[in-house]
Parts: sequence; structure tokens; C-alpha cells
Amino acid sequence: MIKHFFIKASFIGLTLFGQVNANDFTADEAKFDKFIAELKLEAVAKGYDKSLINQAFEGVKFKPKVIKADRNQPEFVETLETYLPKRVPQYKVDRARAEYKKHKDLLEKIGQDYGVQPRFIVALWGLESAFGKYQGKLPLVPSLVTLSYDGRRGAFFKKQLWHALDIVKNGEADLSQLKGSWAGAMGQVQFIPSSFKAYAVDYDGDGVKDVWKNQADVFASAANYLKSVGWNNDLTWGRQVKLPANFNYDLAIPTKTKGRSDWLKKWNETERSLADWQAIGLRRMDGKNLPIRDLKAALLLPDGKKGRAYLAYDNYKVLMHWNRSYYFVTTVGYLADRIGYPAVK
Repeated sequence: MIKHFFIKASFIGLTLFGQVNANDFTADEAKFDKFIAELKLEAVAKGYDKSLINQAFEGVKFKPKVIKADRNQPEFVETLETYLPKRVPQYKVDRARAEYKKHKDLLEKIGQDYGVQPRFIVALWGLESAFGKYQGKLPLVPSLVTLSYDGRRGAFFKKQLWHALDIVKNGEADLSQLKGSWAGAMGQVQFIPSSFKAYAVDYDGDGVKDVWKNQADVFASAANYLKSVGWNNDLTWGRQVKLPANFNYDLAIPTKTKGRSDWLKKWNETERSLADWQAIGLRRMDGKNLPIRDLKAALLLPDGKKGRAYLAYDNYKVLMHWNRSYYFVTTVGYLADRIGYPAVK
């Protein structure tokens, strides 16, 4: 679960020490070994046991494929028109509805306990790991060390490295169990280490927060995350809308903002009631009036003026906390709608 905003532009690589070439993704071996040595010293200063440090960093090498993956995420090169059909084909909708039906009793109990609609739990599960099938097989420590060494988000991934060691130190998982994506996301809901520490749940009370194999813990951990960051069970996520001719695009959140705080500021500055959006001329995709509800929504244009337009409710902000990508959040909402309507029986 990587948090980033959609950026429709080429990336120019930056490095902490100038080691990583933006084109061939290589690093100077001697400088990387020096970086490892410094990490070990820092780990000692942080109080980690030397045996854990030696085990964690033993044989760690720079992983060019990890940097290459970081540079070539699909959100950097696609539009929603191409992204959505790839991420939510009909077979995935059918599988999601089947999985909902299979786990219906458990999902609805967890949904009630946490105040989160189960269709969103299933949508996140399906999109993050294909319903648990693809959890990632890369050992987390080498991936996190590589990303810490790189300058694009080095400080962020270094914190994740310490969180990963904390998980082992606290006895919540063995080091060998910490495997996942190139970005350090693990388990069926692809929690990065900090998210695991903050939101993972031992729902069945067996003493283990098992986001890898235990379905109850997987679903409850996802629900706990959403609820903890402000999910409103009375709301959906948003809806695609049609804009009127000669629409004033200044009324929408700017496509590019300076991080989450700036994005939230723009949200607060631009959100309006549904009645106001109706008066401005926005309509549902079938041309009908917007819902008559006392709600506020912000207008999002993930691909700019020529792309799709969405009225987003507060739960959209919650999903953006999970993954700061317009594409990811829109896909979660779209799949959740396909799961929920018509209702699974």
C-alpha cells in the first residue's frame, strides 16, 4: 500500500547521495555497503538487539528491480479510461461478488462492529492482493533498505524499515514472514509496516494479528483502518457526474496539489452542497438530477478538464489516506459499487 498522488508526468530521479542512476537503476556497491553499515549503527542506537540487526541485514543487496518498479507505477502513464477496465474487468467483479457471498456472515459482522460497509472491505481486498492470491514474495528488509537508499522517498521508507524491525522485535511476526511487494506492502490488504502497527487486528482472539492467512483478521484490519481514519458508514464514496457547458473549472480541486495537507485545504475551500452543485448544472451520468441529500461534496478531475469528473464525499478522503492516488481510490469506489449493486444475496 503505497501512498502517492497521481502524477501525469515523467519522473526525474533524485538521489540521497547521487548513487542511483535514473535510467539504469544501479547503485555504487561501495557506497551502498557504507549505507548498510550506517543503518546498522543507527539500529543499535535505537535499541534493537544485535542478533536481530545481524539477521535483518545479513546479505542485503541493492535491488535495481525495486527502484525500477518505483519509477514505473501505472498511475504515472495511464488515464482512467485505460486504467479502470484493466483493474476492474467483469471477471473481477464476478469474483468479488462470489467472495462477498462466501464470507457474507463474517463480513457483515465485522462491518457492523466497525461501521464500515463490507463491499468496501471486499473491494480493497480484491484490488490489493486479488483476494489474497498475490501478496508479494520479496523479503521486506532488502526492499525497504533499497528504497531508503534512494532519494525519491528515502526518509519515508527508512521509517518503514524501523517499523518492520519493531514488528519482529514485538513478536508480532517473524522476520521470514515479512515478505511483500517491492514497496514493502504485505499481507492480503497490503499494509506497509506502519499501517500494520497502527491498524492490524487480532479479530478472532488467537493472539496473532495475521493479515496473511486469517480471513477474520484480514477483513477486520481493513475495517479498523478505515474506521480509525474517519469512515462514515452513512455515506458512499462519490459518483461520476456530467459537467455543464462552459463550466468554471476553478470550482474543482486542482489536479496537482502540494501534498496531502494542501489537498485537504483545497477540498475544504471548494466543497459545496449537492444542492449547490445541482444549481451550477452538474448532473448524474444519465442526465438525472443529483440526489436530494444534505451533503457536501468536492469535485475531482483526476485527468484534468478532458477526463472524468467525480463528486466525492468525505469517505473519498478516507480512501485517499489508505492510498493517495485518485486512480486507486476511484477504482475502489467503482468496484465497491459493482459489488453492492445489485445486492449480494
